[in-house]
Amino acid sequence: MAARCFVPTFREVLSVVPTTALVTGASAGFGAAITRRLVAEGHRIIAAARRLERLESLAAELGPALLPIALDVTDRDAVLALPGSLPAGWQEVDVLVNNAGLALGASPVWETRIEDWEQMIATNNTGLVRLTRVLVPGMRERNRGHIINLSSTAGSHPYPGSDIYGASKAFVTLFSANLRADLIGTKVRVTNIEPGLCGGTEFSNVRLRSDEKAAALYEGTEPILPEDIADAVAWALARPAHLDITRIEMMPTCQADAGLAVKRGR
Repeated sequence: MAARCFVPTFREVLSVVPTTALVTGASAGFGAAITRRLVAEGHRIIAAARRLERLESLAAELGPALLPIALDVTDRDAVLALPGSLPAGWQEVDVLVNNAGLALGASPVWETRIEDWEQMIATNNTGLVRLTRVLVPGMRERNRGHIINLSSTAGSHPYPGSDIYGASKAFVTLFSANLRADLIGTKVRVTNIEPGLCGGTEFSNVRLRSDEKAAALYEGTEPILPEDIADAVAWALARPAHLDITRIEMMPTCQADAGLAVKRGR
């Protein structure tokens, strides 16, 4: 009888090498779903967001595997001070999930507000690259780690009203690719996740500044849900250490990249 080859499960690997993940924008939507899923998978999570009270509720739900911290990714000083401000036992971050982001407005360029552009760039781009910059050196020194960036199909497929939001997500997609080029030969992986039409979050309510308009956007559709994003994150993390899932583009079956068409039911 041939000898059986023992292949450890992901949970068994985690029990030997515990991992610490930092998830930004963890207080709601994708971030909260990702946090719940990764805790279930055996990770310890540093849950970061501006709304500390929501994070504390999440910590009460998930227990000591979650460390809530108040963090605004647009606050330069707070981001740069983050590694040294983490408590003992939490300072070696193995996984960074750059989830914090937003869209503001869906009007053509000549009708948009400069302040909205600046806030999208500050959150979607500047905050993301600063946080990556302060955590990547430790990952590289330890020769292990995984950066997961939340981009969007809007970064690849233009549509009216996307203007700065789409451009900011295109930046995230190309930044992810260039970061992988810098890290080639190390065991630090980079994954870019690019969702299409997503529901079950505050995203469209914030973007359109109207619950009524947000509800109309999803009428007759079956969009991607936060749990689908969390599933993709968990799957990419669970791949063997030699394998990097570089890009994941996700769309619901009611959507296609032919102008990001959305088919609505009657």
